[in-house]
Amino acid sequence: MRLAKTQRQHRIAQLLEANAVASQGQLVDLLAAEGVVATQATVSRDLDELGAVKVRTGGGGESVYAVPEYEHRVEPEDHLRRVFGDWVVEVAHSANLVVVRTPPGSAHVVASAIDRAGLADIIGTVAGDDTIMVIAAERASAAQIAKQLSGLAGL
Repeated sequence: MRLAKTQRQHRIAQLLEANAVASQGQLVDLLAAEGVVATQATVSRDLDELGAVKVRTGGGGESVYAVPEYEHRVEPEDHLRRVFGDWVVEVAHSANLVVVRTPPGSAHVVASAIDRAGLADIIGTVAGDDTIMVIAAERASAAQIAKQLSGLAGL
């Protein structure tokens, strides 16, 4: 199957995070194993657009591809704190929803950081231009999530 460019690039980033990929050919093979058709030239352009770089593995091993935003993703809360500190201006809640406000044009950056962090009490986000709706899990308290997100923003 052929994926849209953004879908393919997202899948490539996930593969690089989960696998030690040393060559573009290996990445083409990993995509093919999932039924995704992509040429080496396409993968090369995708890696460039993703900002992928070759890094040495621990112990002086071979060089593998890594996407900087996925590299060292040990503490997603640190990334969230940085994003929230830079972009979040207000957090409010109601029932099982949390509303996060950002400057115009910035909501997608914050929503993506929330989604990638994989917080247990958050089902997902919907981002507009300057507003994000965060959906809390049924068992979770939107008030508690709002408090946590406000803390990350320093509000």
